[in-house]
Amino acid sequence: MTHSLRAHPHGHTIAGIMAAALDAVEPAAAVRAHLHRDGDAIVVGGRRYTGVARVLVVAAGKAAAPMFQAAHEVLGSLMSAGVLVTKDGHTGDLSISTTPQVAPFQVLAAGHPIPDARGVAAAEQIAALLATTQTADLVLVLISGGGSALLTWPAPGLTLADLQAMTSALLRCGATIEQINTLRKHSTRLFGGQLARMAAPARVAALVISDVIGSPLEVIASGPTTPDPTTYANAWAIVERYELAGALPPALLAHLRRGLAGALPDTPKPGAAQWAQVANTVIASNVHAAEAAVAAAQARGFHTMLLTTYLEGEAREVGRVAAGLARELAIRNRPLARPALLVAGGETTVTLKGAGRGGRNQELALGAIEGLTGLPGALVVALATDGGDGPTDAAGAVGAGDTLARAAALGLHPADFLRRNDAYSFFAALNDLLRPGPTQTNVNDLLFVAVLPDETENTQTYA
Repeated sequence: MTHSLRAHPHGHTIAGIMAAALDAVEPAAAVRAHLHRDGDAIVVGGRRYTGVARVLVVAAGKAAAPMFQAAHEVLGSLMSAGVLVTKDGHTGDLSISTTPQVAPFQVLAAGHPIPDARGVAAAEQIAALLATTQTADLVLVLISGGGSALLTWPAPGLTLADLQAMTSALLRCGATIEQINTLRKHSTRLFGGQLARMAAPARVAALVISDVIGSPLEVIASGPTTPDPTTYANAWAIVERYELAGALPPALLAHLRRGLAGALPDTPKPGAAQWAQVANTVIASNVHAAEAAVAAAQARGFHTMLLTTYLEGEAREVGRVAAGLARELAIRNRPLARPALLVAGGETTVTLKGAGRGGRNQELALGAIEGLTGLPGALVVALATDGGDGPTDAAGAVGAGDTLARAAALGLHPADFLRRNDAYSFFAALNDLLRPGPTQTNVNDLLFVAVLPDETENTQTYA
């Protein structure tokens, strides 16, 4: 991993804490902990399934490959067929043998965060597989963040271009993931419980890695296997709130208006009979990662506190708050004594106004720079747990007490880069980007606010 932590006397410690957080949400281990065979029965999320004729596996998301691999290792020959779709570069060390023309397992890649034609084709293949189900079958669905973009299949009358334009408009306006996915559920064919409906009459068991604050099942990957409490009225309210009528394609607006008028069937709602055959289990989340970070920090001698796993807000503003917390730690020695580490998890948003490059974690770190200035040993580290922050090769960035001075020496001014939403260029020039590559997991973001030992003092070593 390339970043300025390496240069800091105790930076390797923070890097180790981040690694511990990611290890706690490793997808294959999470699947193995919640899926096993018990004689002739298959146990998924604590629920026993007997009399299973075939297991059909659908895996979608950034963690799909290791989840699929682990399921195959547990189920062996019971796993009859499956479709896996993940983001480009996220197949990792997948060792399942596939020959697309004849093999029962299809391993596919598709576009993220903007959907592409490959995602549509993958969704169609999943639909074709589910069309073969029988009552004695078990459909095992492995869901992780990114599934919404990867399985975009336009509703009848809509095109991929319509949904690409919708996704771009929603990402630019600062809409939350709940709002984005509400619109996705009402303009596509698999989301909002529609995949589970398509799997009938088979039983459905879903193992879910959450990338959404609070882990609401109906939001994660747009809820393909859960009841959808949202309606066309909710979707239209989002269009109005962000004044998107002029930015969305006419066909999409017409579709939503038809749904609003009751001319289109809504997504499956709670209480529908189909849900008696469906079970969902969250197997890894931001909470698991944040708690593991706290434990790792305490083991390394830090005074540590988990602030929240519900962190939200405009990224640059959250960055300013993070800098204020670091200043309180450094100057007032509270709420924790040095060496101190505050941990938070969640997902911020960026309202795009410029044409620069970056992501919410990079922009958060950039927003912290001025407030960190002059604080010895202070760090603000913002990390996307999937290894990809926005449309960049970085997972986030590091801000420190000396960052502003180092930037000024190169003629770089944070405010200029914030105006352009160009945090990537700022931190790239300083070699302060986090670049771990795809982690193959995805549980939102982690924020670390640290005040490390002052190297001018006679302090013990924190390893």
